[in-house]
Amino acid sequence: MLDVVRSSDTRITSSIADIDRDDWDQCFPGEPEAYDYLLTVETAGISGFEWCYATVYEGGYLVAAMPAFITRYALDTTLEAGSVRDVIGRLRRIFPKLLTLPLACLGSPCTETGNLGFHPSVRPDRHEMLFQAMLSCFEDYARTRKCVLGALKDIPQPVDAGIDRVIKDHGYAPLGGMPTAWLAIDFADMDSYFARLSASTRKDMRRKLRAREKVRVEYHTQFGDHLPRIMQLYNETRTRSEWQFEELTPAYFEGILKTMPGRSFCTLYFVGDELLAANLMVHNDHTLIDKFFCMDEKAGRPYNLYYLSWFENIGYCLNNGLTRYQSGQAYYTNKVRLGSRLTPNEMYFRHRNPVVQRLLRLVAPYFAADEASGVQLSEDEA
Repeated sequence: MLDVVRSSDTRITSSIADIDRDDWDQCFPGEPEAYDYLLTVETAGISGFEWCYATVYEGGYLVAAMPAFITRYALDTTLEAGSVRDVIGRLRRIFPKLLTLPLACLGSPCTETGNLGFHPSVRPDRHEMLFQAMLSCFEDYARTRKCVLGALKDIPQPVDAGIDRVIKDHGYAPLGGMPTAWLAIDFADMDSYFARLSASTRKDMRRKLRAREKVRVEYHTQFGDHLPRIMQLYNETRTRSEWQFEELTPAYFEGILKTMPGRSFCTLYFVGDELLAANLMVHNDHTLIDKFFCMDEKAGRPYNLYYLSWFENIGYCLNNGLTRYQSGQAYYTNKVRLGSRLTPNEMYFRHRNPVVQRLLRLVAPYFAADEASGVQLSEDEA
């Protein structure tokens, strides 16, 4: 029925609560970060962001959708730590708006990728037309919000030729993106997984995991009295990170567990009575996503808690029949060493002023996140 309807109704909605839950999720089949996750993000009080949702309806049916947001974006967000970033930071103390532009972006700062959602009944050859309508509508909305910079965030690669054509026709330039690391759980047990690692990695991991007997691991679906300590660990971990975009809130962490029962949990790592690390996870029937791992760096390091959490998560996948462990963006060297593949994502941008856009194209390589440079992509994606 949807394929014979041609009258499109494009909309920008300020709350996902105004969209039918099942309609949205049908456009993103198999996506763990679906309606309930986005609703949690929207209501978590994350500072500096306004949320919206770009949709296309045909005959009253939702046929295409993407989350979106508006913010003031610092162009040096993805710059590596160093002299250039330090200079920009000092200048920004004098000129707060330096290299900071009002941004309207399709995608979400809180999801792993910026997937384009299409209703399964829509033929692939119509995706280009629907995306064209959606993008045009969103750009019109961005102009009303006086956003001079437009973007598409973390679009999985490669995109279909029609989608790529729309992006280029609208004048967007690639900025580079951080790939997604994931491990196929296509082995029967932990011994089989170890057998796939190199001899040196196996030896190193077995040595690191000796500390396991000193650590108590608990799975929680409510934070309870642990939330203040978890937020302390989160803020300390975030401060240590080179890249900082959104700052998550207690309402985000609590909301994930409350809004996604049976599809989320937090693994807590104790030594004695002291909570040293926490790992927030979301999942569906086949994919486990590591949303955030936070740790007391000084007290936790002797127990190799990052590696312990890695194997704990693989064990969870094995015990629950999940076939993909997605460990997110950053720290790629360790993840590839442990068997992960990397699939590329792309960030696209466009400034409304053609002269500024040409300038941004020239300087884009300096602002692209390149932690994964030199780390091999998966053979299927390279």
